[in-house]
Amino acid sequence: MLSRRPRRLVALLAALFALVLVAAGCGGREAGTGQEAKAINIGYIAWDEDIAVTYLYKELLERQGYRVNVTELEVGPIYAGLAQGNPDLFLDGWLPETHGDYWRQYGPQLEDLGVWYNQGTLNIAVPKYLTDVNSIADLKGRGGEFNGVITGIDPGAGLSRTTKDKAIPAYGLSGEYTLQSSSTTAMLASLEKAIGEQKPIVVTLWHPHWAYAKYPLKDLQDPLGAMGKAEELHAIGRAGFSQDFPEVTEMIKKFRLTDEQLASLENEINSAQRGQEQQAARKWADAHPEVINSFAPGR
Repeated sequence: MLSRRPRRLVALLAALFALVLVAAGCGGREAGTGQEAKAINIGYIAWDEDIAVTYLYKELLERQGYRVNVTELEVGPIYAGLAQGNPDLFLDGWLPETHGDYWRQYGPQLEDLGVWYNQGTLNIAVPKYLTDVNSIADLKGRGGEFNGVITGIDPGAGLSRTTKDKAIPAYGLSGEYTLQSSSTTAMLASLEKAIGEQKPIVVTLWHPHWAYAKYPLKDLQDPLGAMGKAEELHAIGRAGFSQDFPEVTEMIKKFRLTDEQLASLENEINSAQRGQEQQAARKWADAHPEVINSFAPGR
């Protein structure tokens, strides 16, 4: 989905990001280009599945001799940056809806490297102890219980736009509820606090996410389909990626994770201390050689 920031700002941020990477000497090509380093720049957004697969790829590619730089950005600058050549790779493109506006704008300049997960859903969720709230429609007339707030994530996320522009109006919640944009971390902190105190809370969430394994949550039914259908998670490369990195492209095209595998990887990384994401990915990879071998180059 298209960020609500002005496009000029998005383009400027992407340009600055590209300049920083170039100045740092991070760009590169695969083996066979003389002395040039095998370097890959991966951009990622602060969504847990993207953090998980990004650090898994960082670990696996470094085992193969690549120098991998990972940078967290908002989704708009990532797509704009890909179109300008930096970063090289983004592993969490939600299509056709969530990132649809970005894809329509930048897609002709990018490479779709394939789908690695096909059950991505956007959701509005509540704790299971709210037994009489089972549909988004059940929220109407009960704003007082929830302080008139749906606790959301970052304002530039597709989930935020869908909730604000589609779900809230579709179910007649405008004026009664406000989407409180913050960050994924802040949303989860609010969720944990409310559950610990057994208080009402309604949040925006998505599948896949480890929160469904950790907390007693349920997705609210969406009979009007305002939150959209299940989406596919795509790996997206800059123009020329498959030509510059054929072995990595082969790996990406074979890459698949089931719900259980992805939840396990996310939980491993989420449980690690900040700054230890790659070590957690390494631990998970070592414990799941059958998964890693299934998409290793040359297999």
